[in-house]
Amino acid sequence: MKDCRLFPTLFALLLLPISANTTAASVNTEKHSIEYETVVEGLANPWALAFLPEGGMLITERGGSLRMINSSGELESEPIKGLPAISEHRQGGLLDVILHPDFKENRWVYLSYAERNGSSYGTTVSRGRLVGRKLEQLQTVFQMGRKTSAGRHFGSRLVFDSEGHLYITLGDRGDRPRAQDLNDHAGSVIRLYDDGSIPKQNPFSGKNGQLAEIYSYGHRNIQGAALHPVSGKLWTHEHGPQGGDEINITKPGANYGWPVITYGVNYVIGTKIGEGTHKTGMEQPVHVWIPSIAPSGMTFYNGGKFSNWKGNLFVGSLKFQQLVRLELKGERITHEERLLSGKLGRIRDVRQGPDGLIYLITDEENGKLIRLIPTK
Repeated sequence: MKDCRLFPTLFALLLLPISANTTAASVNTEKHSIEYETVVEGLANPWALAFLPEGGMLITERGGSLRMINSSGELESEPIKGLPAISEHRQGGLLDVILHPDFKENRWVYLSYAERNGSSYGTTVSRGRLVGRKLEQLQTVFQMGRKTSAGRHFGSRLVFDSEGHLYITLGDRGDRPRAQDLNDHAGSVIRLYDDGSIPKQNPFSGKNGQLAEIYSYGHRNIQGAALHPVSGKLWTHEHGPQGGDEINITKPGANYGWPVITYGVNYVIGTKIGEGTHKTGMEQPVHVWIPSIAPSGMTFYNGGKFSNWKGNLFVGSLKFQQLVRLELKGERITHEERLLSGKLGRIRDVRQGPDGLIYLITDEENGKLIRLIPTK
């Protein structure tokens, strides 16, 4: 199996055509001169995108619609039919979308979303087979336990690794202590097989009072996840409180500290959270943002169009309306550049396209799909 996000160049998608009313603007960066152009607009708070091997892509809208952009680069007027029951509740709604690594053969599409049970909500992952413009044979792959009425911190990103494991990132649902409870899904990374079954090799498998599907814990709200193109390790980023956004390399069984340790402070009053920034037995982040950038979406660039960005990590920023470029040396981040500040709006997702270009979506009422192109 191959990861749809780690090896996007395996897809056969051609460069999406530009509509007649699309205009491009130029920007100079440290290592490339680029243009950015709007491919599609009129999306209602889009959240995530996935490229289809036959051309085009799928884009989620937080309100509960799954939209298709066809191989001609046009937004289909009608959403995909056959979705599960999705509840838009403050930060929750329809969130991530990812294709099965063997999508060409099985047509499975995976969605993460907020599901309602009475007055309570939690993150659920379902899959369905994409047949034409409809999802068929819906199956629930994962349901978050202990739903609550809170409207915060649903996560959620989905990633397949090269061995066929599905990773699901979850937030603490705004209830801090839950992230340290191994009998609670909140604030964790989940690892499953593609059908929702639990790998016996998971770190807490067979341990009393600990959920076997948990892979790591002590997270606040993970909204970015990607596999390193060389090591294959899962990298994630999560929102801190006031300061303390983190990038982490996710290890099996590891505790990432929230809310016992953090580089952030309480909102408004600025008081200390937990015990400080370090504690034995708890992981340190690879990178921290102070002040918070409100990160969302993440991809490693391994294409051929931006030769000077090869191996760089890209993260969207909601708060500062930026694309953040990070240079790495091994597992250390050695340099950061802020791109497109205030030019596009709140960047919710960032992906490398099969054409080697970089695609962004903006979380706005009139959200856009934007493409970056090198000019030199």
